[in-house]
Amino acid sequence: MLLGIDFHVAATTSLFLIMVTSLSATLVFRKAHKVDWPLAIVLESVTASGGFVGGVGSAWLSGQVLSWLFAAVLAFAAVFMIHSYHPPPSKVPHQRKWYHWRRWYDGQTYAVNLLLALPISFLAGMVSGMVGVGGGILKVPLMVLLLGIPMDIAVGTSALMVGITASGGFAGHLVAGHWDWRLSLVLAVAVFLGGQIGARRSLNLNRARMKKIFGWFLLFIATVMVIKNTDIQALILNLSQILENLK
Repeated sequence: MLLGIDFHVAATTSLFLIMVTSLSATLVFRKAHKVDWPLAIVLESVTASGGFVGGVGSAWLSGQVLSWLFAAVLAFAAVFMIHSYHPPPSKVPHQRKWYHWRRWYDGQTYAVNLLLALPISFLAGMVSGMVGVGGGILKVPLMVLLLGIPMDIAVGTSALMVGITASGGFAGHLVAGHWDWRLSLVLAVAVFLGGQIGARRSLNLNRARMKKIFGWFLLFIATVMVIKNTDIQALILNLSQILENLK
């Protein structure tokens, strides 16, 4: 999109590259025992469906509307991540309900509220499918802030999940006829190497620092998208007129 590529084509290309990145990063996180496989499979059972719905539905919305929607979601999540909001500990209640799924992984215990997790996953998949992201940029803050999943487990698990979500959105965009396969294949090699490097570096960060870095990254992306979709010249002209009227 920053290179002047049509938004729908850029979204499809992005989804393909996210699938490649997901494969690369998952290989690293699997060795570090940071991928909660059962959790990823359960959440993806609805997220991939949402990604497909979002991919098909993207044809009905303009690129500018999708960009503003995505920027708003990212900015909202970034604020909570940067300010280190700490969700209530995800512990199993004494009288556990059927929808509380207790998890033991990598020496950590946490519980996932499926009545909250499943609809959230579907919506995250739908939004990511519309705007052309794998969902990790949405899922990580949702998993940490709303579901109480440890940051390192959320990052590792989402690395697998985003690839599955991206495949649903990618299929939806293919149905809609948006894809430049030549551009995708050219970028795939670099993206795979980037996934390896990024995943390995993230393993050396503590959870608090990882949250802040991720939050600032979200805010940066949101800011870039707002600037890209704002007519700066018209905005300056309007501000000048307002200042003239105030004199």
